[in-house]
Amino acid sequence: MEPEQEKTGRLPRKGRKRRRVPNRLIRAPGVRRARWDLEDRQPEAKRARLSTILFAENCEVTHGQLCELLKYAVLGKSNVPKPRWCQLFHQNHLNSVVVFILQGMSQLHFYRFYLEFGFLRKAFKHKFRLPPPSSNFLADIIGLQNKETAGDLPKTIEGSLPSANSKASVNLQNDPIIQKYGSKKVGMIRCLLTKEEMKTFNFPLQGSPDCENFIPTKCNGSITDNSPLFGLDCEMCLTLRGRELTRISLVAEGGCCVMDELVKPDDKIVDYVTSFSGITKKILNPVTTKLKDVQRQLKALLPPDAVLVGHSLDQDLRALKMIHPYVIDTSLLYVREQGRRFKLKFLAKAILGKDIQCSNRAGHDATEDAATALELARYFLKYGPKKIAELNLEALASPQELQSAGQDPRNTREVVQHPNSVLECLDSVGKKLFFLTRETDHTELRSSGNCRTIKCLSNKEVFEQARMEIPLFPFSIVQFSFEPFSPLLTEEMNKRMRIKWTEMSTVYAGPFSKNCNLRALKRLFKSFGPIRSMTLVLETHQPHLYIRYEVLEAAQLAIESLNGVLVEGICIKVQRPVTELTLDCDTLVNELERDSENRDTIYLSGVHDTFKQHLLQQSNLFLGLEAVILPKDLKSGKQKKYCFLKFKTFASAQRALHILTGKDWKLKGRHALTPRHLHAWLRGLPPESRRPPGLRVIPPPSEQEALQTLRADHPKIAAWRWSRKIGRLYQSLGPGTLCLILLPGTNSSHGSLSGLGLMGIKDEEESIVPSMGL
Repeated sequence: MEPEQEKTGRLPRKGRKRRRVPNRLIRAPGVRRARWDLEDRQPEAKRARLSTILFAENCEVTHGQLCELLKYAVLGKSNVPKPRWCQLFHQNHLNSVVVFILQGMSQLHFYRFYLEFGFLRKAFKHKFRLPPPSSNFLADIIGLQNKETAGDLPKTIEGSLPSANSKASVNLQNDPIIQKYGSKKVGMIRCLLTKEEMKTFNFPLQGSPDCENFIPTKCNGSITDNSPLFGLDCEMCLTLRGRELTRISLVAEGGCCVMDELVKPDDKIVDYVTSFSGITKKILNPVTTKLKDVQRQLKALLPPDAVLVGHSLDQDLRALKMIHPYVIDTSLLYVREQGRRFKLKFLAKAILGKDIQCSNRAGHDATEDAATALELARYFLKYGPKKIAELNLEALASPQELQSAGQDPRNTREVVQHPNSVLECLDSVGKKLFFLTRETDHTELRSSGNCRTIKCLSNKEVFEQARMEIPLFPFSIVQFSFEPFSPLLTEEMNKRMRIKWTEMSTVYAGPFSKNCNLRALKRLFKSFGPIRSMTLVLETHQPHLYIRYEVLEAAQLAIESLNGVLVEGICIKVQRPVTELTLDCDTLVNELERDSENRDTIYLSGVHDTFKQHLLQQSNLFLGLEAVILPKDLKSGKQKKYCFLKFKTFASAQRALHILTGKDWKLKGRHALTPRHLHAWLRGLPPESRRPPGLRVIPPPSEQEALQTLRADHPKIAAWRWSRKIGRLYQSLGPGTLCLILLPGTNSSHGSLSGLGLMGIKDEEESIVPSMGL
């Protein structure tokens, strides 16, 4: 036997590690978009297009983030912020928006009846997980505020940290930080300002007409969540030319001040602004350092992947007359309702419990301010958005602080007021929303007359009305209602689903000789992917191996590669365990491979730490590559030896798979089977390798009773029928229609189930799989 032993070459790792982060999406230098997809962008220049490569780690999209996308789809970037979790290109070529809500269904329903949801899984390339719904799912996704008042906000003793009571009054779902970042912890890259945000908030940018003489920092390295952070703060005075630099402080992550320089402006000073800057004529008289000296030092000090952190950092960079691409602005990181931006002093006290900018000192200490901004950024990364939202900063602020939150002397720009709801967005452009639902649903859309609501007696009537009315409106919401499963059935389904995926990721291999080399066999089977457990089976005449893989792709690859192959002179069989839950696994695997989200993604095993660098060095071979997903071990933080590569087209993925599994790269791989949101769920499977006792299929008393379970009311038939019906509705939509299918999830006293979202843009050039039989 010759187990796979060849590996990609290793390169020395450069730079220090800042922190270890679990499975995250990594892209090429420039962070925003991979450069490999430029070849495919030309043909699509005049069509609306979606990209979801900016998904969060767990692929969960909050209801507030959904609302961001819907508002942006209506108004475009000139009126509302761009959604951060996905990209909608050429929004002006979008003709309409349709949202289908399958009330009572969840992610569990979709994967329990995956084969029945044929149209949805093949037609919609973008899928994501939704959190369990609140009391009014529809109001959350279109941005309607709850009219109920929270009463008086809790008071806190001046100078104290927030108490547990202040958390109770916070509506986390509508908190701007939760809406922007979600409720889970985020990596450092997620906190960076995008180019669009830097443009909106007046940061100096390359090519801007007012930045012709600005100096770039030359920081253009490949940035990761481990890139080093540097706190930056500048103090300015007023000269005949305007605001000019008088002091700069740069603080490294360890708290060490690596640069603290006084700077003499070229022009005559008319006001030292001592109360803010702390600079006086006496202090500045002996100074000979000029702006160009500081620029030179800063360029030499900052590593290629440095991230600058500051409070209202745009003013600091303009004072430095420098351009830097990677920034975290704590005034925007902790931004509140209506764009309110609190002062650094207040955030330091409320969040860190620190007193800065004390009144007994003349002006601010730039080093202290830089270190504080850095500490605020690290606090956000450590505790996550939910912790920040629960602090309830508005409740801690005095009326004066609330009033001045948008009037910081360093923050003079006008705060842009954005529409809060989709209804307001439609109203601002003179359009109406169409809402279609059942009479049994008590959801009401409060509006100023720009919403037409029709309530029907049944789902069938909702379907018929939708066919007639949707083409008449630019924005439609169609809600079907289904009876949720009983708690006992839901629990049973959940167990079965988890066991089914575990058994599908398990293989039996053998027979092997009684003196086989177990170490070599383990190496052989590990070459297909990470193994959770491996057991030697001695119940048979000759030994067999029971191997449970971490990912479904590894098990499938082992079956495809080794079944019927000679190992140590014996022809072995590699197969899954045959149980009632795996009888249709071959069909399921084939359909997973045809899933629109998986078709453009490939799985690779045998990659090492330097794989990404190798990929970048030969990027011309992999045109159309959108993302490299490198999972990490949650405990050790080490990169695992497999990855997923996402491409723009199936042809690009196929070409890359052929190259990467060839003789030069020596990797093993195949097309992906688990979408990212499902892969995140499967990582949490229970450690047991066998089904728990008592969980089994009980045969019905008679064949007639068995057939009775497949009547029209059975959930399996309902899933099949409504997938086809929604397929018909989708095919009747005009080109350029953004379509979302939302399974909101369920909430009950017996437990909550996460929802699932699917979305795509209907276009006359796209091709749905022709064999759907609609």
